[in-house]
Amino acid sequence: MPNILFAARSESWNDYETPLSTALDAAGLSYTLGTDMPPEEVDYIVYAPNSDVQDFTPFTRLKAVLNLWAGVEDVVGNTTLAVPLARMVDEDGLTQGMVEWVAGHTLRHHLGMDAHIVNPDRTWDATPPPLSAHRPVTILGLGTLGQACARALITLGFPVSGWSRSAKDLPGITTHAGDEGLHKALRDAQIVILLLPDTPATTNVINAETLALMAPGAMILNPGRGPLIDDDALLAALDSGQIGHATLDVFRTEPLPDDHAYWVHPKVTVTPHIASTTRPETAARVIADNIRRAENGEALLHIVDRSAGY
Repeated sequence: MPNILFAARSESWNDYETPLSTALDAAGLSYTLGTDMPPEEVDYIVYAPNSDVQDFTPFTRLKAVLNLWAGVEDVVGNTTLAVPLARMVDEDGLTQGMVEWVAGHTLRHHLGMDAHIVNPDRTWDATPPPLSAHRPVTILGLGTLGQACARALITLGFPVSGWSRSAKDLPGITTHAGDEGLHKALRDAQIVILLLPDTPATTNVINAETLALMAPGAMILNPGRGPLIDDDALLAALDSGQIGHATLDVFRTEPLPDDHAYWVHPKVTVTPHIASTTRPETAARVIADNIRRAENGEALLHIVDRSAGY
């Protein structure tokens, strides 16, 4: 009977206790679940990187750490963590939420909705937008989230290109890889969506050089990670008109400081890290299934590659 420690902010326990118990019961497991138990008796940790647990050394019989977040940049480098680390891949919750946010804001920029929603001068401009087939979209990051968003946009008629650090062959998507591939993916792109993980290799991937490759007036959506963007370079590109608008959901510092230039820039939309969040009911089923697999001698799903950082 595994002992499962829930290690996250205390307020999260109220949201997760019932969904986790329900999911573990449905998985046919006998278990002990709680927020306080002797470290040497813990078999699994359901984990948020902002929890008080930062030293895994005392957990001598630990089998795996099951992350509640998609991002693992705040735990993957922890040298005391010697057991498998699984990231959160939740197609019914986290992935679907991301698809909805990306599709919504892509259509918003494609259709020019802002000019219709806020039109104090009552301008009557009947110029129609191009059809989606004439609006190329580039997605940087072709993991679970990137692929799901690409499929949704393809269904809406957008031609989609994608870039990943390693080569991938995906139906319906023009794929690129490597440094040269990044430039090809961004060249003349009209809408760019950032869904890369936060690693040393992706820091400031959007910079003065890569911004200049995009179509003049291109739109940028960043629901991925704040450090993907060189903020000063983006602000300069917005001021020059090279970039028409940036819709940003993630930032280097969160909450975004009150005095940050993004708040007041007329070509920036700030959303408060809501593009996709872990939803307890669906995330609990992912956690329970992985524990069931481990207890039955099956391979864990969504194991993090420590060398790659995700």
